[in-house]
This record gives sequence, C-alpha cells and structure tokens, in this order.
Amino acid sequence: MLPVVSIVGRPNVGKSTLFNRLIGRRKAIVHDLSGVTRDRHYASAFWNDRDFSVIDTGGYVPHDADVMLTGIREQVHIAIEESDAILFVVDVITGITDLDLAMADILRQSKKTVFLVVNKSDNEERRWTSSEFYSLGFDNLFAISSISGTGTGELLDALVEAFPPPRKSVESEFPKLAIVGRPNVGKSSYVNALLNHDRSIVTDIAGTTRDTINSELEYKGQRYMLMDTAGLRRRTKVKENIEFYSTLRTMRSLMECDVAVLLIDAVQGFEAQDIRVLSEAERFNKGIIIVLNKWDLVEKETNTFKEYTEAIRNRIKMMHYVPIISISALNRKRIYDVLDLAGRVIENRKRKISTSELNTFIEKIKQERPMPFSRGHQLKLNYGTQVKSSPPVFSFFMNKPKELPVNYRRYIENKLRETYDFEGVPITMVFKPK
Repeated sequence: MLPVVSIVGRPNVGKSTLFNRLIGRRKAIVHDLSGVTRDRHYASAFWNDRDFSVIDTGGYVPHDADVMLTGIREQVHIAIEESDAILFVVDVITGITDLDLAMADILRQSKKTVFLVVNKSDNEERRWTSSEFYSLGFDNLFAISSISGTGTGELLDALVEAFPPPRKSVESEFPKLAIVGRPNVGKSSYVNALLNHDRSIVTDIAGTTRDTINSELEYKGQRYMLMDTAGLRRRTKVKENIEFYSTLRTMRSLMECDVAVLLIDAVQGFEAQDIRVLSEAERFNKGIIIVLNKWDLVEKETNTFKEYTEAIRNRIKMMHYVPIISISALNRKRIYDVLDLAGRVIENRKRKISTSELNTFIEKIKQERPMPFSRGHQLKLNYGTQVKSSPPVFSFFMNKPKELPVNYRRYIENKLRETYDFEGVPITMVFKPK
C-alpha cells in the first residue's frame, strides 16, 4: 500500500491549504473561519517518483466537551494511528499555544516520524521567528507558506526520503476481490459462506467489521484473496472514531483490489452511498460487480429481478457495463456464481486488442456512423492503439480531438464493448491530435 501522511494541528493554522498544495488541486474547503474542516479528507500525491496518500484532519481541540470538537480530536488520533509520517502544522503568527503543546505531547508519544511545519512563514522575519518552535521537541522543522508554496519543496524532499523503500510491483497471479458495501449488508456472511468457516465475526450489529480482513480462497484451480472490508456509512452517520479509520481502510482496499464486489441488501435497496462506492471503484479503474444479497427475503414475481436491475441501471446510466447478480449468503445460493463472474471480469480487464485489429474496428464504426462535422470541417479519426491493459487504456489520434462530441465518444466506447467483451471493466479512452 502507499505510504500515508497525516496533516494534523489545531484549527485555522492552514492544514487544508497545505493539503491542497500537496495534492495539486483544491479538494478541501479553505476558509478563515476556525474549524471549517470537519472530517478527514484523503487524496493521492506524488513527489520525487514516490506516490503517497495524504490525510487532512480537522483541527485538534483537546478537553472540549463540544461534540463536534470531540469528534475532530478523535479523528486526529485515528489519523496518527494510520500514518507512516505526520505533518504537524503550527502558525508562526500566533506563536506556540496551549493547544500546540498538547498536540506535541501526543505526537512525541506516537513514535511516528513527525515533521514540524511552521506555516505562514512568508517573509524573512517570520522565517527567523519560526526557530522558537524547536522548543516543541521536534528536530525536523520546516518554515513554509502553504499559500505561496515557499519551503514546501524542501519539506516534500525530506518527507519522501523518510518513507520506507517502495515495494516492487509484481504482476499478480493472485487476484484480489474487495467485498465492499454499507454496514450490515452481509459482507462477512458472504465471505464466511465462501470459506465454509467463520473467518469474520458475523452479527446483526451494523459495522462489526472494523478493519479489512484478508482470506485466501481457491476455486476451480484459481486462488483469490478475499478482502472483507469494514462497512461504509454516510458521513453524517459516522459517530465512532474507529469508523473513520475503517472508511479509509476500505478506500485503500478499493485502490489495491482487482475487482470491487459491491454487496447490496436487496431488502433495503440501492442507495446513494452505493453509487459513491461504485464511482470510487470506477475512478480507480477496477473491475466492478454488483451483488444483490438476501435475495431470498425479497417477495418475487415473474419479472422481479429484471425490474430491480433496471431500477439500478436507471440510476447509474453511465455504468451500464457493470454486471448485476443476486445471491443469498445465508442459504449459500449462487455464492460461487460471483467468483465465476469475477473470473470473467478479471480476464476482460486483461484483454489486449492488437493495433491492426483496433484500426479495422475504427474503419468499420466510421462506416456505420460517419464522423461529425465541427465548424464546417469534418472530424477525422485516423488510427488508434491500446497502450495498456489491466485496466484497458486506448489512445485515438485525430485532427481536432477537443471538438469531438461527447455522444460520439460514447458511441466508440459502446461499440468497443459490443465488439469486445469488457463487461465489468471501466475503459479509458484518450483522444490526441494526429
């Protein structure tokens, strides 16, 4: 997994501004009002050939009975537990406060690599003043301005140098299936049914699985890694600090897996949280399967399954390629059909189309539907090539790629899926000038 870096500190010292600086885009809300960051944000960053994850926490406020501030404090503790390195942000303008001292005490006890970031050091006088923060007991001190970027390069150089050596990437013959979904949809029950023993604790209490539990399974001569992840809640319903940690772990499992198996409680139905998980899996270019669990509890008529799946597809029209299957983990009905489907999705994800075959395909679809005109000139799609598999990535070369209508892009993707089997697999298409 990628190294994880947490940005911690009291409110209004510029943590979110630093977070946005590190990840290169404005993801966290930045505002002068103290405590705007209520939850942890996490994203990927890159520096000196190293990828890593960054967590932006809410402001640390100890000994405060306010529920919001208590929740923020708990988030910070969990972020520290999850991190490989910590950026402890302080404010050179206000100087050392009691909250900074309280935070420093906790961080010194954490035995994690801590970088003391003295923010808002945007002139020479403030950079000189930053030396007073050495009294907090940390040797790695960096005076920066997260707004202008001053000093962030030196900070990042030291940060990535402190990471453990990168793990060599090995083409795995051991596919990973992440079993994801909302709490209490039956993820652990399903894994236990596959394994024929109680590997995970199964109860009716939502959120029993707090961490990702990996189990090995062999099926039809193929070994799989089953990743039973913690249940994902909507942000407003996360009340226990440990669930923030579980949510991050689930997202990291999505990043690491080959196929995301989204379990849905067929009785409860398909909810917005399920769409968010599907979107994350698609963003990570993972294979995707939707599994309707507890199908035995649904009152059925002749077309119940068809109507149920159509209702789901109407809510995820841009993800029509995702297969849907129904099971009952409790009664063990069709539980292995999911593995058969996952095996096909994995093969689809590996599919490689030769350049000559792809260009024959391009000529055929252009005859069926000629390229559109733009500003009086016909667009011309010259040729294409598949530059990557697992996941599949295609590059197409044409005269005016920026003017290609969205509907024609979709036409190409639909024809690719119709001609070659990419069921359950996101396709990336890049259009470049000739």
